[in-house]
Amino acid sequence: MLTEREFTAAAERYLDMVYRIALNYFRHPADAEDAAQEAMLRLWQADRNFDGDDHLRYFLVRVTLNVCKDISRSPWHRRMVPLESCREPSFSTPERQELFRAVLALPGKYRLPLYLYYYEGYSVKEVGELLDLKPSTVQTRLARARAKLKEELEA
Repeated sequence: MLTEREFTAAAERYLDMVYRIALNYFRHPADAEDAAQEAMLRLWQADRNFDGDDHLRYFLVRVTLNVCKDISRSPWHRRMVPLESCREPSFSTPERQELFRAVLALPGKYRLPLYLYYYEGYSVKEVGELLDLKPSTVQTRLARARAKLKEELEA
């Protein structure tokens, strides 16, 4: 179980990552904020010890994805009308911002593996474990996502 100090350090370090994963899942900032808050609450309530930063990070990604799935399945979420305005994270160059927008425009089955692999630095095997996919499926989706991005950005 995390102490208050450890939780605060983890929140400061990983909250932005958790929010970005949720934003990639939902594409709406309000839903992403709700999911990030719920994921951090589950971290606080977790009755376990973590074997280092990698274990904690993996736990948070897994919990965030599960929270996103839970929220998207809820009857309340299915009835609501999504907001079209989207607060985007800041980027160092306009090209990176354009690329991120193109990533957000991808279908979810391509967007999430691509985001976890390139933006969060997970291996193909780890992305497969997080999304319950075979590594070969992850590789195929990454290749198709890259092709779609190339097509979109060259248009």
